Amino acid sequence: MWRSLASNMITILAVALFLLAGMILWGKKQYVAEGPLEAAICLRVERGASMARVSRDLEKAGALSSAAIFRVGADYTDKAGHLKAGSFLVQPGASMAGIVDQVTRGGASSCGTEVVFRVGVTRTLAQVRELEPATNAFVKKAEFNLTQDEAPGEYTRVRADRDTRYRIAMAEGVTSWQVVEALKAMDMLEGEVADIPAEGMLAPDSYEIGPGMKRVDILARMQEKQALLIAAAWEGRQDGLPLDSPEELLTLASIIEKETGVSRERDQVASVFVNRLNRGMRLQTDPTVIYGITEGKRILGRGLKRSELRKVTRWNTYVIQGLPITPIANPGVASLEAAAHPDETDFVFFVADGTGGHAFASTLQEHNRNVAAWRKIEAEKAEKAGADN
Repeated sequence: MWRSLASNMITILAVALFLLAGMILWGKKQYVAEGPLEAAICLRVERGASMARVSRDLEKAGALSSAAIFRVGADYTDKAGHLKAGSFLVQPGASMAGIVDQVTRGGASSCGTEVVFRVGVTRTLAQVRELEPATNAFVKKAEFNLTQDEAPGEYTRVRADRDTRYRIAMAEGVTSWQVVEALKAMDMLEGEVADIPAEGMLAPDSYEIGPGMKRVDILARMQEKQALLIAAAWEGRQDGLPLDSPEELLTLASIIEKETGVSRERDQVASVFVNRLNRGMRLQTDPTVIYGITEGKRILGRGLKRSELRKVTRWNTYVIQGLPITPIANPGVASLEAAAHPDETDFVFFVADGTGGHAFASTLQEHNRNVAAWRKIEAEKAEKAGADN
């Protein structure tokens, strides 16, 4: 009897162990298998949240086949104690293993609210936007002029959220003074800026920032990147350019940047200035006159006067020979490359053509025809504007 009972117990135990092993194997497969989530979601993990809380939120959103397996898997892989606060974009079909890795790995939030500071040539805008998980597109919630307008309530609200992300989008052609003034207006940054960086030495780009960062550190990042871009453009420049240093290439690139926003004609604009330098002609470019008036510290906001075209400054290329003493803005990569690799043309003149681009000419006679055409376009626009008013 006892022998039979012991045999039965061993059999039951073996079956139980077999079933347990089967359940563990099934659980492991479930943990790494494709999940049931049908549409992307933005999972927000608050500071101090637990894996149990996260599993409930995920289960409610339809992202888990089993909250229990999710928690056990996190414990088994020793990740349960490494939960990070933030907003995480969970993609359709994400496995439990993938989600655990996502919420414990950390790094910048991948969804939720973002504030973008757009530092432009005429103004700096602060834009509050939120990622729509289903479309993976940002929806604008608020926008205001950072240096002139009072911050709206939406901005104040998201500033209080710890997982709000911040980014600076610096446009090509802004001046170093404009960048510094924009940084001063960003209320989550810290520290004073004693000196404005040298003109041209800040790289236009997108920069991730965060509360508590020092303004001088952000400027240093911009300077380091621009120094690398200038060095690369100078190293790869074509032979025979009338430029004696990387600084002169940077200055030429800044003029190209301010003369055209049309990417397809940057190399042509560069060729005009290179041809003029080679022939000993003055560059005669309006942006250098404007910089001589403002020194990059304000927007002129009007047309140039004849007296200003004749006024001697260190930048006015209507009266000085060669390049101005410094760059007149912070050029982007495309303008640096155009300065280093201009088109081979005979062009020495250009004027606006009414389409946003320019008409180029090799002779003064041809240029005068282009100027006459442009003046006719301006007159027609003025006449139409008067009729509309």
